[in-house]
Amino acid sequence: MSNVQSLERALTILNKLSEYPEGMQITRLSEQLGLTKSTIHRMLATLSSMNYVVKDEKTDRYKLGYQILFLSRNLLNNTNIISIAKPYLEKLCQEVNETVHLCIEDRGEVVYIDKIESNQTVRMYSRIGSRAPLYCTAVGKILFSGMKEDKKNELISNMTFIPKTSTTITSKEEFLGEIKNVQNKGYALDNCENEAVLRCIASPIYDHDGEIIASFSISGPNNRMTTDFIEESLVDKMKQYSIDISRNLGYRG
Repeated sequence: MSNVQSLERALTILNKLSEYPEGMQITRLSEQLGLTKSTIHRMLATLSSMNYVVKDEKTDRYKLGYQILFLSRNLLNNTNIISIAKPYLEKLCQEVNETVHLCIEDRGEVVYIDKIESNQTVRMYSRIGSRAPLYCTAVGKILFSGMKEDKKNELISNMTFIPKTSTTITSKEEFLGEIKNVQNKGYALDNCENEAVLRCIASPIYDHDGEIIASFSISGPNNRMTTDFIEESLVDKMKQYSIDISRNLGYRG
């Protein structure tokens, strides 16, 4: 049990460090994780020796090391969705000059697996590998809409609808009603539901079996991403890009 506990603690440290690109000191890690400084120090010593974390000697902060990138290289290289979708998403970003994300679902959450940044001065704070809820993101709604009923039921039974903004969906019934709208329209909106100043539109990516395997979105400040602009300029564009990307994955619809 002690070995399993040690592994769990080490992975918890890595997960926490992933949230702080500038790194964290041992004292802060101890406070956040509820572990003693001596335990944290022992774990970091082992992780440092294997290059999973590195220490900034000037600040005494620990941050993720390049061994993490080495581990993920094959996962990213073998994910055809990223390589196939990227040229389309880069073109889409150039056309609208707003941030474009590519996402998948993992363990009931949205995972951002690619990001194309716009040239705008006001940009989104998001990182590849970061996670977000399904219920308050446009990409999450798309991903949920394509799931089989048993998985939907399992996930929604465990959802906690935290009101992140004044427009966040806060109930199972409201969320399921929103998903019906998404299925009817073929796209989803995040109407400032995850962050109060950001609005997003998302569309699905289908595989050769017609299953939704990913979602991509355009995101930007709500003063640029107005509802009129989305309806008049982005809905048809998103649907076309959805088909173009999906067909390169074998979709015949």
